[in-house]
Amino acid sequence: MPPSALARLSSFQREHLKGNLARWFKFIDLFAGIGGLRRGFESIGGSCVFTSEWDAYSRKTYAANFPIDHEFAGDIREYSANPEHIPSHDVLLAGFPCQPFSIAGVSKKNSLGRPHGFLDDTQGTLFYDTAKIIAHHRPAAFLLENVKNLERHDSGKTFATIRHVLENELGYHIQYRVINSESFVPQKRERIFIVGFRDQTDFDFSTLTIPKSGNGPKLASILQSHNEVDSKYTLTPHLWDYLQRYKEKHSAAGNGFGFGLVGPDDVARTLSARYYKDGSEILIDQKGARPRRLTPRECARLMGFDTPDSDEFIIPVSDTQAYRQFGNSVVVPVVKAVAGHMEASLRLAVEGISSETEHLTPALRMSVGSILQRFG
Repeated sequence: MPPSALARLSSFQREHLKGNLARWFKFIDLFAGIGGLRRGFESIGGSCVFTSEWDAYSRKTYAANFPIDHEFAGDIREYSANPEHIPSHDVLLAGFPCQPFSIAGVSKKNSLGRPHGFLDDTQGTLFYDTAKIIAHHRPAAFLLENVKNLERHDSGKTFATIRHVLENELGYHIQYRVINSESFVPQKRERIFIVGFRDQTDFDFSTLTIPKSGNGPKLASILQSHNEVDSKYTLTPHLWDYLQRYKEKHSAAGNGFGFGLVGPDDVARTLSARYYKDGSEILIDQKGARPRRLTPRECARLMGFDTPDSDEFIIPVSDTQAYRQFGNSVVVPVVKAVAGHMEASLRLAVEGISSETEHLTPALRMSVGSILQRFG
């Protein structure tokens, strides 16, 4: 790489290039968003060899922050139909779309009379595309991430189906855990992480130590100073009046709706992909003035892509798109913690990796064949 090109890279990208010398396993990044899962697994020595993300704006942000030295695919369904076009890999990462299973997504779709979960053909069934890729490549391990509600969606039937496919049809040893990001960043955000190993290991998800939530960081650690925040992030008189009246209306009816007004010593609610609409779930109190939204830079910090000491994450899109992207993403420090907990078992699994099918029992080989045919 010419010196002039190297100089244009962020410190994160330079560290990424240097780190390639020490990469010891390969992974693929499906439904990649803006790269939160990738950040976690690069931190333990992984090298990304394939990325898939269909949203054009998310692709723009991803490409601005990671060297794209491999195929950057769009619609994963084109590749699940031909999984041999995906490079071999040790680990599969997939944050398959959460809207069909999220509480907000289900409520909205119910009100519109639209299907949700696996009945949502456009998003819910993308889990099966992931399963087909796992069936073909048989990676040593995988990490799947989704909203907490996945576990109890449709009275637990959705999650039971997912477990059946992963354990019984694909033959993986899986463990899962719901983790609240409040111990890592000043945000209450619960997500389910499903870890699967192809072979039996001593991995124990329950031994991952999560600091007590009350001892976590507060919003003061991610907020920009007042003179750094543009006045456009302060709510207009009309919007602030509307939110207050809307809260009063729902309070009188006994409903729980309300905006989340927080200060430097507080922890925020969950940042959602709809934050761009009115910012109501996280409003920063400005004493003597109307509250304001978080800035996109503060959202990057809230999700762990940045720290106040290192605003390296590049945000090349509009505020609206940035809010959507961060609201749909994972909390990077949580993923790093999960990846770090997997590392020892993953090293043993990768070092002991065999050919794709030689370790399969006849029954499991037949099951893998059937899943490829069924989802074909």
